Amino acid sequence: MNKIPLYLKIIIGLVLGIIWALLSANYGLNKFTLNWIDPFGQIFIKSLKFIAIPLVVFSIVSGICGMKNIGGLGRLGLKTLSAYLLTTIFSVSVGLCLVNMIAPGKQIEEEKRIQNRMSYELWVQSSKGNIDYADEKRFLNKPKYGHLIPKNAEIEESKAISKLDDLKDTKQHGPLQFLVDMVPDNIFKALSSNKAMLQIIFFSILFGLALLSIDKQVAQPIISFVDGANAAFLKMIDWIMQAAPFFVFALMAGVMAKMAQNISELIEIFKGLAWYSLTVVMGLALMAFVIYPLCIRFIGNKNLFYRPFFRKMAPAQFLAFSTSSSAATLPVTMHCVEERVGVSKRISSFVLPIGATVNMDGTSLYQAIAVIFLAQLHFIDLTIIQQLSIVLTATLASIGSAAVPSAGLVMLIMVLQSVGLNPMWIAIIFPVDRFLDMCRTTVNVTGDATVCAIIAESEKALGESNSE
Repeated sequence: MNKIPLYLKIIIGLVLGIIWALLSANYGLNKFTLNWIDPFGQIFIKSLKFIAIPLVVFSIVSGICGMKNIGGLGRLGLKTLSAYLLTTIFSVSVGLCLVNMIAPGKQIEEEKRIQNRMSYELWVQSSKGNIDYADEKRFLNKPKYGHLIPKNAEIEESKAISKLDDLKDTKQHGPLQFLVDMVPDNIFKALSSNKAMLQIIFFSILFGLALLSIDKQVAQPIISFVDGANAAFLKMIDWIMQAAPFFVFALMAGVMAKMAQNISELIEIFKGLAWYSLTVVMGLALMAFVIYPLCIRFIGNKNLFYRPFFRKMAPAQFLAFSTSSSAATLPVTMHCVEERVGVSKRISSFVLPIGATVNMDGTSLYQAIAVIFLAQLHFIDLTIIQQLSIVLTATLASIGSAAVPSAGLVMLIMVLQSVGLNPMWIAIIFPVDRFLDMCRTTVNVTGDATVCAIIAESEKALGESNSE
């Protein structure tokens, strides 16, 4: 068993978890799965999360202190942000091209689309004050959307309202609020929250620059402590990864058990949104298996092209799929990039934490597809200008998403509103969002690793990997 590569063990655990969930749903064992198996998956996520923040702090500080001068950091920062910005714009563009070609919203029955259009017209009239409605949720009635949201329309409706409430505080601020949010007013409070990663990165960079600027004899004890702590947390990741296949089994079993109480319900949920789900998955697959490998082939290191890169990054990718969290996967992503791909810690410790926070290629692509799909579903043709505004809004929203709870869906509300569509429509795609979130998180992590490898190659900091 020890001869089996770690990524294959994780795949086996993932597949067994899905099989177990389907069997438990079919034989009425869901309660047993949620009570006795799922908790181990939650322990796994918590273990990764409590390591993520100290690892980010110590790795960034250690990486900056390992630089010869501050000018090198400025060059690295410019390369990193430029690369992430370009990949995000490209991913949104890929999503728009696919959704316009496949037109998943037009695959729904015309009668249903006409009803949806009538609902949209009522919403437009009420937004102009011509019709008085108590609240927006009355536009999302169960008969109209029953073919898309079986059995749980009220639940999805309440979730949509909750996400809309999350956005209210964000909309009250100006366009540069994300810059304000980057600066912590209390660093200890920021360190205790997984939602304040931008603030933690800001502090770590500032602290590292300060250590680099003061007398070396004064700074050396702190640098030695930081290096030792960084090594200790990396060792903790090694220990956790040894048990990762079992934890992934427990996590997937719990996730699938929560998605539906029986197999027929799960199938029914995906049937109504099949074309939409297929379009999103195709777009994500195109980014992960075509665009990123080509970037590595022509811009980065040719020796990493396709199979070697995916084999080395597989543990992080499958964990991203299981956890649906770039932040929780960050410790493993850093481990894979450094120990398996061979990227210098000086590069990975700076590029990857920023990527896990601001680089949302998979999420941005999904948003572009979701907005056009919802528009098509309501017989709305968005102009080229409106679609270009989707590119801009999705790109800018991804930069500031770390300060917003449930970033992906709240970002989608912002994009819907930017082109004048009803934000309550997010309830339509809620039933399949959990699965698609797993897929897009995998692409987010793959994009981070791709950019990191490319930047490392440009900085001559891509060496030989230590392991396979």
